[in-house]
Formats: sequence, C-alpha cells, structure tokens
Amino acid sequence: MHLRGSPERRMQIAALKRMSPQARLLKAFELSRLADELFLHGLRRRFPQMADEAIRQLYRERIAKCYNRNC
Repeated sequence: MHLRGSPERRMQIAALKRMSPQARLLKAFELSRLADELFLHGLRRRFPQMADEAIRQLYRERIAKCYNRNC
C-alpha cells in the first residue's frame, strides 16, 4: 500500500498540522495505546488457552525484543 502521495495522506498531514502540539502528543499516546491493545488482542487470538497473566508476560517479552530495534 503506497500512501505517500495519496489525497488521504495529504489530508491527514494537513489535519495534524492544524492540531496544537498538545493535541498531537495526545494523539500519539492514543495511537500507541491502540497498538498495544491490538498486539494483546492478536496474542489472545493466537494463544486462546493461555491465562491473561501469561499473555501479558509474553507481550512484555516480545516488546523487549523489539525495543529500539524497529521490529
């Protein structure tokens, strides 16, 4: 999927430029939280038999592997 020059991408960039720095930071936190939730959801679907604490431990291990590695 190539979005770099798409009209949607330009609209998104324009909307971000209109936001205050505080609003952009809040949006970044929101997107980060959403990514975490999606990752956990995927782990729960992949390992439905695992207890919640085991899923969270697996999540922490996998995040640690990627920390500052752009995985």
